[in-house]
Amino acid sequence: MANLIIDTGNTFHKIAVIGVDNNILEERVVTEITEEIVDELCDRFAPSKAIVSSTRGDSEITAEMLIQRVRYVVCFDRQTAVPITIEYDKSTIGTDRIAAAVGAVELYGADKQMVIIDAGTAITIDFVSGGIFRGGNISPGIDMRFEALNEKTATLPLCSPELLKSEELQIGKRTADAIKFGVMQGVFYEVKGYIEQFCEKNSENLIIFIGGDAEYFVNQIKSAIFAGRKVMYSGLNRILEYNAEIDNIL
Repeated sequence: MANLIIDTGNTFHKIAVIGVDNNILEERVVTEITEEIVDELCDRFAPSKAIVSSTRGDSEITAEMLIQRVRYVVCFDRQTAVPITIEYDKSTIGTDRIAAAVGAVELYGADKQMVIIDAGTAITIDFVSGGIFRGGNISPGIDMRFEALNEKTATLPLCSPELLKSEELQIGKRTADAIKFGVMQGVFYEVKGYIEQFCEKNSENLIIFIGGDAEYFVNQIKSAIFAGRKVMYSGLNRILEYNAEIDNIL
């Protein structure tokens, strides 16, 4: 038995086939979901259940491809039942943040206090404790900051992110370096500040990094868990199984 997970972000579609015990049988990232991709995955793994999530609000398009091929399909939106309590206005929250919180609870336990830092197009910093989504903050992502400096000024060049080499402050000697250091260190100190505030009273709190830009900080924030896409896949899979239980789908 296998479940098919399709998670559409602002740029890419992430696909995973999940087997028993949350094992990832197949994982891929594509720019477009096609009938051919869906047919291939269904032929190879014969998933009995599937869930589709999209930050773009176009889950229904992908779900339509699956309905004729998979017995039970969940089109995940803000009204979908989830196995955690959410202390946040559900009419405004992104489904990716809900899925990440559910995944963190599933992987690390409802008794843990956690901060989940999703470094993607935007940076979200969300707080979970006692199995409850307590809320969080949103700020511009790395690429967005570089693009804003280029687009909103007359002469500043468009620069690209790069790995931080040290926690120590780096001072630019030319404009391109000043932009790179300013953006990368700005994000680092922002995130570090949240972590220090969160861990001030309890050093055993979990710091979980997800998102494509988390790799830029892997060498600097040594106490953190760099979980990749595992948290999101686990969360969506748990939401899928939770709704199957409610609907009495074996």
